[in-house]
Amino acid sequence: MHEPAGFGFASSPLPIALASTLAVATLFYLRGWLRIRHIAVEIGSPWRPCAFVSGVLALWVVGASPLARWHHALLSMHMVQHLLLSLVAAPLSLLAAPILPLREGIPWRVAREGVTRSLEWPPMRAGGRALADPATCWTIAILVFIGWHVPPVFELSFHSASWHAVEYASFFGSGLLFWWPVIQPWPSVAKWPRWSIPLYLFFATLPCDALSAFLAFSDRVVYAPYASATRHGGMTALQDQLSAGALMWLCVTIAYGIPAAVIINNVLAPQREPAPASPRYSLDAQLTQLQSRRKASGV
Repeated sequence: MHEPAGFGFASSPLPIALASTLAVATLFYLRGWLRIRHIAVEIGSPWRPCAFVSGVLALWVVGASPLARWHHALLSMHMVQHLLLSLVAAPLSLLAAPILPLREGIPWRVAREGVTRSLEWPPMRAGGRALADPATCWTIAILVFIGWHVPPVFELSFHSASWHAVEYASFFGSGLLFWWPVIQPWPSVAKWPRWSIPLYLFFATLPCDALSAFLAFSDRVVYAPYASATRHGGMTALQDQLSAGALMWLCVTIAYGIPAAVIINNVLAPQREPAPASPRYSLDAQLTQLQSRRKASGV
């Protein structure tokens, strides 16, 4: 039997690299947000950097904290990591509207211009438009979710730190795609009517509910490595599996149900005098507008 992939401090250099990357990204975001908060009023509220820092903290807990060492001991802790990536880190990162702050936070002008040119490169923009389609976002997220929970694929990540890193990156990346149509981070433009998003969220709960029910009610250990793993907390492997299934069902229901309820309430609420909508343009137009505001304000 292979040794399980230790994803913690003692067994992999990844936590140090991840923590360093997250620290640099946080510094870039905060620097950019401080530079533009008075001229890009759409993202000037203090809750934006709070959301970004909270999302970064969730990523750190998953990949660089002591919790990272528990994925091979308890399926329920492995499930906590998946949920933090897809239900916490991803939506919080989008709520921070990170594109312009990160771009403006890069301390080297040449690098900033390089980032802008790459994002405005026609093939990159075409790919971005394709990935921003809600149907594509939903499909990729569900395929990632189902694919990594197929036992042979799951066990591959269990025995390999490299594949485990790929697994976590795919959960976070697909989480960003999944939440994009729901949150519509500024300055993106919605492609589907708002009333369709509760249905988008509802249908996403179905495969999660099916897997959580299967884990909770199965009379055998689905993932073989956990049958022989060192037990912690006095739980048997089946009890651990039941806890993982129940945790998934509860967290997914809450995480998808709350935004669905908010959107339904907004759609059905009596129409009031509409507030002026924040303009949403291409990145190039946003940067041009940002420069104009900067000149006008003397910043």
